[in-house]
Parts: sequence; structure tokens; C-alpha cells
Amino acid sequence: MKKLILSLFLVPCFAFSQSVKGNFSPAEDFSYAFLYKATPEGANYVNRGKLDSLGNFEIPLDSTVTPGIYKIVYAVPPEENNFDFIYDGKETVAFNFSYDKGVEFTESEENKLWNSYLHSMDMVNKTISNYYSKANTDEDGFASIFKVVKDTQLAYEESSKDKLVSAFITANRPYIPPQYEDVSAYSNHLKQHFLSQIDFSNYLLQSSSFLVDRVTGYVFNMIENPTNKSYKDLVDQVADAISNDDRIIKTSLMEILWQRFVTLENHELANYITENHLLDLANATGNKVLAETITSYKNTSLGTKAPNFEIIYGENTSSLHDLKGSEYYLLIFWSSGCGHCLKELPKVKALVAEKPNIKVVAFGLEDEPTKWTEEIKNYPDFIHNIGLGKWGNPIVKTYGVAATPMYFLLSASKIIMAKPYGYEDLEVVLKDL
Repeated sequence: MKKLILSLFLVPCFAFSQSVKGNFSPAEDFSYAFLYKATPEGANYVNRGKLDSLGNFEIPLDSTVTPGIYKIVYAVPPEENNFDFIYDGKETVAFNFSYDKGVEFTESEENKLWNSYLHSMDMVNKTISNYYSKANTDEDGFASIFKVVKDTQLAYEESSKDKLVSAFITANRPYIPPQYEDVSAYSNHLKQHFLSQIDFSNYLLQSSSFLVDRVTGYVFNMIENPTNKSYKDLVDQVADAISNDDRIIKTSLMEILWQRFVTLENHELANYITENHLLDLANATGNKVLAETITSYKNTSLGTKAPNFEIIYGENTSSLHDLKGSEYYLLIFWSSGCGHCLKELPKVKALVAEKPNIKVVAFGLEDEPTKWTEEIKNYPDFIHNIGLGKWGNPIVKTYGVAATPMYFLLSASKIIMAKPYGYEDLEVVLKDL
């Protein structure tokens, strides 16, 4: 009986024998540490730890917290304020964090080994840079430097055997020239080697930020002063490096590149990725939302001819492309049930009243026509069209309308010239027309 009672007391101790704990400084800048389990598809919430007055927290880990890649989120927005770590199911993970120094692991051999490896490789990379920056042609010195690189890599690969971190150290295996190379040859071979050691099918790599960092680093940091042509070549090389057997992660990585070019407002590259890689991947993986998003972006990129649609106003039937007689067309997607629209449309009416070279095409997204029919009487100079079905109307998907009002400024030939975000932006765009 004593043994049974002792066992009952010991079970909770074993079940919560590991934890994630840390210190954030300065403590007043932080309040909670949120723990997530990372997966190739995203991240699943596990628990949170409230920081004490000194910036310390601890989250116990029970047997349901399985080995893998985890993420600590420490501020908003979460996608910008987080870091990954490895949990092997056996070790407590402890760290110190500050914005200045980043994360430093104080417990967990897996994470300490990875940080030590990165530091060591950073040091040898600086030695290589210093060698080439001095236009050095000393072949013995060259051989000596790369012997250190090779020995360092092999030592860490040996140390990481049977550890989860081995996948990362192997994927980061550096290029080591077999003989002396000048800086041009070395740079070319380094570029060719940059993605070749990565197992894109590895679940741990897929779950971490490693693949994203590697791929974006390749596209955006590999070439100095890149052109759109060189960007396209780099994107194609990334796509070629990932097998179609790994379509899910390939789709995810190509979408990240697409989003980066969208953010940079590089429509040519974003649409190049759509046309040559991402749309086919989205269709192959059954990702209808992604397919619709990238297609509507392509349809409405600056410099693209606006997608056509039928216009029925009064007894006349026409289409957007057939409209003539104006130097510019302002296409507005709105709804008679949208409060913002009802506030902004009178302002738009007043704004264009002094600009006879602009014709407004107002596309109403409606569930039924009654209220719309009454509301358009306030705007007799607009060309009106109704889109029944509201958000289910096919033109919504074609133009990627996510909210109303939404504006497009078109040229006489219906080329999209601007997409003002709101009325204030619209005022700026129309100011000099």
C-alpha cells in the first residue's frame, strides 16, 4: 500500500518533469510568452506563461507535448515577434531574450548546439570574406581556411548525431571548394550549392522558419542589384530545387515569395510566380482560396486591362470595355447597405463634379435591388450596374473585392492606373487629373 501511495505522488512529478522557461528584458516591455507547436501548415496554441515583475515565466510540459519545433510569441504582431526552438521531449528549454541580443538558450543541448553551430559558421564565413576582400591568392591560406570550415562542419554533424538538430546542421552544410577558386568561381559555386543540401521533405525543416529564411535569402540576397530578369531566374531555381512530391511545402514557399513581391509592389514578379508556378500548385493541391486570391491580384494589377463585365443601365446594355468618350473611368464597388459607402459616395460625386474628364462606373453589390434602385437616384451622372448575389457575385472574385467601397482608376482604354485604398487616397490620385 505504501508503494502505491508513493507511486501516486510521483506520477505528477514525472508527467511535468520538463518545461519551457525564460527571462525577457526589460521586463516592463513584455507581459506574456505564448507557446505554439509549429507544423508545416502553421502553428497550434499550447499554453501561455505570464511574466513576473523580473520578466521570468515558466510553462510546464506534460506528455502531450511531443518532440518537434515550437514557437514562442512575445508581442504583436505575432508573425514578426516570435522565435523557433527545438523540443526533444526530454530536456527543459530555458533562454534569455531581449530585442538587442535576441534569444540565448541557457538550457537544452539541442538549441545550445544549434546556436553554437551558427556562431561558429558565422566566424568562418567572416574569415572567408576577409580572405577574398584582400584579393588574396595564397593557395595554402585558402586550403587552410576551408579545412577549418570542413572540420567545423564535420565536428558539429558528429555532435548532433541522434539529435533533432542534426536535420538543420546537415541542411546548412556549406560549400567547400576542392581546390583554389577565385572570388567569382567561389561565388558561383556557393550559389549553386545554396539549396542543394536541403531535404525539403523533412518535417522538422518544414515546421521551422529555416526553409522560409533559406528560400527568401536565396531570392533576395544572393545577387547584388537584382533586375526583374534575375529575380525570375532565382524564383525558377527555387521551384526546380523542390520536388513536386513536396507540393504542399512548395506551394507554401512559392506563396511566401509571391506575397513578398506583392508587398514590394512588384506586380511583374508576383504575376510571374502566379503564371509559371503558383497557380498550377494551388490547383494541384486543391487550394481554391489561394487560386482565387492570386488570380484576382493578377486580374487587377496596375498596368493590366480591367476585367470586362456587362453593364445594363436604363434600356442600354453595354460592357466596361465598350464604354467610350471619357479620358478616365473611376470604377467603384459599393453597396446600398454599406455605411462607409453611403458616406463616401456623396464626396466622390462632389470631387468628380469639377472633373468632366472622369466618368464614374458604380457597381452595386446587392442582395436585392429595392434599396439600390432608390439610392442610385442620388447619382444621375454615374453609370450604374447591379451585381446581385452580393459577395457571391462572380465579379467579386474576379476583382478580389474584400470590402466596400473599393476604387479602381482606369484609363480610356480601361488599363488599371491606380487602386486607391480609401477616399483620402482617392483625393490624392485624382488631384492632378
